[in-house]
Amino acid sequence: MKISTHRSRLIGLILVVLLALAACAKPVPADKQDYVGTWEAATTFLLISQDGRVIYKHKPSPRTSKSIEAPIKAFEGNDMVVGVGPLTTRFVVSVPPHEENGAWKMTVDGEMLTRR
Repeated sequence: MKISTHRSRLIGLILVVLLALAACAKPVPADKQDYVGTWEAATTFLLISQDGRVIYKHKPSPRTSKSIEAPIKAFEGNDMVVGVGPLTTRFVVSVPPHEENGAWKMTVDGEMLTRR
C-alpha cells in the first residue's frame, strides 16, 4: 500500500512541476518576433518558439556540450533571460536578428547563427 501511495504522490508532484514549467512560458512579444525560429551554426542549435520556449544545444567539441530547455523569462534589451525560478541563463545577443543577403542572422554569445 505504501508503494502505491508514494507512487501517486510522486506522479502528482511531477505533474505539478510540469504544469508550473508550462505556465512560466510567455509568448514572444510583438517587438521580438524576429527572434522566433530555428537558428543554427556549425556547433549550435537554438529554437525559439512563438510561445516563448527555448531549446539550446551547443557542442563545441566531442567532449564538451551545453544544453537548456526552458521558457524565456524576459528580454532585456536584445538579450534573452531563459530559465525557471532562480535558475537562469542569459543569452547575450550582440547582433539582433536581421536579414543579410537573403538569410536571417543574429549573433548570440559571440556566435553568428543563421535561421533556417
